[in-house]
Amino acid sequence: MTDKRFNRKKKIKALINDPYYQPMKQREIGYLMQVAPEDRDEFVEILNELVEEGSIEVSKRGKYMPPSVKTVKGTFSCTSKGFGFVTVEGEDDDYYIHEKNMNGAFHEDTVLMQVLDDHPTSGRRKEGKIIKILERGIKTVVGTLQKNQNFGFVIPDNLRFDSDIFVSKSQCKNLTSGFKVMVEITDYGDARRSPEGKIIEVLGHKDDPRVDILSIVKAYGIPTQFEDDVKQQVDTIPSEIKASDYKDRMDIRDWPMVTIDGEDAKDLDDAITLSRKGENYLLGVHIADVSEYVTEYSPLDKEALKRGTSVYLVDRVIPMLPHQLSNGICSLNQGCDRLALSCIMKVDPSGKVVDHQIAETLINVDHRMTYTSVAKILDGDMEERKKYDDFVEMFELMKELSDILRHRRHERGSIDFDFPESKIILDEKGRPVDVYPQVRNAATKIIEDFMLCANETIAEEFYWREIPFLYRIHEIPDHEKIDKLQVFLQNFGIYLKSSHDEIHPKEVQKLLTKIEGTPEEPLISRLTLRSMKQAKYSAYSSMHFGLSTRYYCHFTSPIRRYPDLQIHRIIKETLHNKFTTRRFSHYDAILPKVAEQSSKMERRAEEVEREVCKLKKAEYMRRRIGEVHEGIISGVTNWGIYVELPNTIEGMVHVSILPGDYYYYDEKTYSMVGERTGRTFKLGEKVKIRVKDVDMMLKNIDFELVEDDDYEQSEDGWKKTHCK
Repeated sequence: MTDKRFNRKKKIKALINDPYYQPMKQREIGYLMQVAPEDRDEFVEILNELVEEGSIEVSKRGKYMPPSVKTVKGTFSCTSKGFGFVTVEGEDDDYYIHEKNMNGAFHEDTVLMQVLDDHPTSGRRKEGKIIKILERGIKTVVGTLQKNQNFGFVIPDNLRFDSDIFVSKSQCKNLTSGFKVMVEITDYGDARRSPEGKIIEVLGHKDDPRVDILSIVKAYGIPTQFEDDVKQQVDTIPSEIKASDYKDRMDIRDWPMVTIDGEDAKDLDDAITLSRKGENYLLGVHIADVSEYVTEYSPLDKEALKRGTSVYLVDRVIPMLPHQLSNGICSLNQGCDRLALSCIMKVDPSGKVVDHQIAETLINVDHRMTYTSVAKILDGDMEERKKYDDFVEMFELMKELSDILRHRRHERGSIDFDFPESKIILDEKGRPVDVYPQVRNAATKIIEDFMLCANETIAEEFYWREIPFLYRIHEIPDHEKIDKLQVFLQNFGIYLKSSHDEIHPKEVQKLLTKIEGTPEEPLISRLTLRSMKQAKYSAYSSMHFGLSTRYYCHFTSPIRRYPDLQIHRIIKETLHNKFTTRRFSHYDAILPKVAEQSSKMERRAEEVEREVCKLKKAEYMRRRIGEVHEGIISGVTNWGIYVELPNTIEGMVHVSILPGDYYYYDEKTYSMVGERTGRTFKLGEKVKIRVKDVDMMLKNIDFELVEDDDYEQSEDGWKKTHCK
């Protein structure tokens, strides 16, 4: 919508909703607003749009008036239990939608909602009723085909899409029941008819290897192939570079340089150099210069923005950029000349960056190191130290500087939640054979510390340049959540200092330090994390609460994150003195949209990664039904307690099968309390469970509690001590 049209629409809406306005017909409003003859068609379109979206009403006599009931536009989210919620932009709380008030809306639809109650009593939600569907959100669905003699229907994998989809006999004639398919919805049906669709892609049979993960990927709309125009652009990009073509770049190929990544990583986008300069450290963070190949508005750029990020799953990587770039010319592979954008920082003995240089560079990596290998070197492994003899001193210097940088961040209040990630090992058929926690070592911390340092340095420079930029922000937690946390902490005699309903990250860090090593640590750490907001991208700099810094951005991973690629362009235009007034206006206009799209795609990637992990963990535990394990209570809700095992797998013990009493949820203490006995189950408490059942459709794992004296631990796990 153009600014001119937007302003006209705004004026018409304001006129009709003015308290002194009297209902008028179309011609009368046009005359009053002095609409020119050439603008009449657009004027009529705007009136129709306002009626369609519920901003105004039109009577049977053709007179326009304000809406008779309060209506708002929002996005509908359906739950697997039948009811849903509408999220309205600019409002903190969602509106509850009862099943009878959904009016045929499906998950993610844009809807017009009548407000039934926007000032509910304490403990209740705002409530609404959907009166019109403005735009369908889900246009394709992935599901399992069920076929009979005359027709077929697809049962959606997405439980929030709560209706099967009818497909004609001709659509599924070559398929049998059990095939995973993608269906395009052609008719959303009504109260009497199911939705109808046509099969647009067959993913494979549900029992075929890796089809389960592909189904999740497709269900979230993540593209797995690149379009022809992208491939054509890739074909024009060289597979190697000629150093002679880049004489204007800073040539640092003779600097001792390494990459440090996981064993499986192929998209290597950051390299490190480190040396002494007097009492200071000279730290170089050298990042793949992806923007040299992915130019603005090119097919590659449009595709990268659409994807937003690479998606890392247990059995595959879905890259933001084609493999020819992500694993080839852009990847900082050992022994290859590569183009980089470098942030070279002079760091004093206290960890403060006292000077820095940003430059386009020509680099060549000496060694492709892994976290495991570097950790062995730092632990004194003689075989590994001998293998990389020339670089041992640099790795030890890295550890020294890493500790200094980490200490400095800790002093200012940076928060470090050290929850291990799950590592899932699959066999050749995609079946999980092992699950275990992936713990950070000294090498992963080195890279983390150096990347954070570079990201902060870049963000601070461009903040003070006062030019449009893309920041990574983490807002201050909502005071309601902090109030809840404070009430809970008082049970342990712990108090969080806050001022004017705000809390400083230093106070959160002090809390985590205070509880370190105590039995309550897992419990309090989890609740504190849940009180935090999610980080996101923004065109406006704001405090990063978790890092306790005023300036932060993502600069170090342009192969796999679009925001990094976007700010590389801004940096390079600044280096070449091409950041004109016109370019200022250009970035000022596009960066809010880039931030919104990048944040949205990041959330999507996180959801897919989480769903795939849940799927494989459920599959892993399905073969372990009946086994007994020890774990800790990781969550307590109205419907039961969640127990996490040492391998990071989590399951639920339903409240109805908690032993020996009727239990209710005490929200203040985050515990389940026995009504008669007073027995409690609290977060962080150790319990023994038996694997009861696994629901592969819901990806849920059900546990049941077992009494301690019935089992004892042996080399083969927990065994019954006696027979009954």
